[in-house]
Amino acid sequence: MSKPDHATPHDQTQDVVESIVPLMPIVLPVAGGVLMFLLAFIAIYMA
Repeated sequence: MSKPDHATPHDQTQDVVESIVPLMPIVLPVAGGVLMFLLAFIAIYMA
């Protein structure tokens, strides 16, 4: 039989979500600004 795989804390890789969380105060306003610009551009283009 094979040995059971027991993950130890030092064997685990850092989660992608946990690495992005500290950047949220920067990412969210930038994403909101880009979204507002795109929506305004679409509204002006359609008018």
